[in-house]
Amino acid sequence: MKRLFTIFLNGLIVENPLFIIMIGLCSALAVTTTVANGIGMGVALTFVLVMSEVIIALFRKLIPNSIRMPIFLVVIASFTTIMDLEMKAYFPALSKSMGVFIPLVVVNCIVMGRVEAYASKQPVLNALFDGLGMGIGYTWVLIALSVVRELLGNGTLLGIQVMPSSFSPMIFFILPPGGFLVFSFWMALSNQLRKKILAGRKPEPTEDSCCTLPDIGSAEKA
Repeated sequence: MKRLFTIFLNGLIVENPLFIIMIGLCSALAVTTTVANGIGMGVALTFVLVMSEVIIALFRKLIPNSIRMPIFLVVIASFTTIMDLEMKAYFPALSKSMGVFIPLVVVNCIVMGRVEAYASKQPVLNALFDGLGMGIGYTWVLIALSVVRELLGNGTLLGIQVMPSSFSPMIFFILPPGGFLVFSFWMALSNQLRKKILAGRKPEPTEDSCCTLPDIGSAEKA
């Protein structure tokens, strides 16, 4: 159980796909102008990632190495289509607001990267916790970004006016430069939290992780 918790924690903080691995940034910065979009994108990617990792891990020994990439794409595309149709059926306004970014989950670097580098080499339970950790890690970053950007850019949260009538929205925060600025501040806070988690011990990365992470604490002492 400790091993599974470590795998889960890696996705949340230690190997966060946005703040540490820094993949999937395009969609993250594009959809986080509102909290609703951030939540919708996070849930969609988490569903696709978890289901794809579980299926690939379950059949990993039966997948020929020579055609593994087309098979990965078919699996990911299937779950992306399911999520896209579900959102169009039950959340049409949100689906319209997010435009092409839900269908584009099929080519999201996070999903393909974890399927190829981790799920295709690990047992099902490990893949499940990796998918949950990476998906929730991606989602909390989207929510953190979108809360600040919507609040300062529109004066609202989830479309509800929360700032006083005297507040003048700062349009800068819902534009791309504002997105990068908010992302940099949250990234700095995340790195501080990561240093505390790794303080006094070497990080225990997941096997066959898609990248090798430095120990921030050791690097600063050096």
